[in-house]
Amino acid sequence: MAIDAGSIPAARGAYALLVGLCAPWNPGIRSLSDRALAPGLYIYCGSAYGPGGLRARVARHLRVRKPVRWHVDRLTGHGQVEGVAVRIGGHECDLVDAFMARGASVALAGFGSSDCRRCPAHLLAAPGRFDTFSLAAVVNLGRTASAPL
Repeated sequence: MAIDAGSIPAARGAYALLVGLCAPWNPGIRSLSDRALAPGLYIYCGSAYGPGGLRARVARHLRVRKPVRWHVDRLTGHGQVEGVAVRIGGHECDLVDAFMARGASVALAGFGSSDCRRCPAHLLAAPGRFDTFSLAAVVNLGRTASAPL
C-alpha cells in the first residue's frame, strides 16, 4: 500500500517513519561511526515546524530523488518507508522517549539528533513484531489512535 502524503495534515508537529532495510547499510556519516545497520525495521522520529508542516516534510521523505539535507535523507534513499504516523503539535524527542519505553533501541548514536541535547539518536531499531499499527499507537499515545498512513 502506497503512503499518500496528501492525507497528512499541513499542521506543525512531530512524525515517525517506519523504514525497512532489506540489506545491511552503512550511512557513510563519518562523524557517527563506520557502523552498518543490519536489515530490519527502523523508526525515525522527526519534527516539522517549517512551511508546509507535516505534509510537506513527510512528502519530502517519501520522494526517491532529493538532495541530501538531513541524515534521514540517506536512510529514506536506501530503505523503504513502510509507515508514517504524525502527532500534531508534538515533539520528536517525546516520540523517541515513547518508542524507547516500548522496547525500541538506539540504532546509531547521533543519527538525526546532531542538534539535540536530549536524545542519543532519533533513529531507533524497532522492537520485534513491530508494524504500522504499532507505530500509530505509540505516536497517538493518550489520544484516539488513527489508522496508519
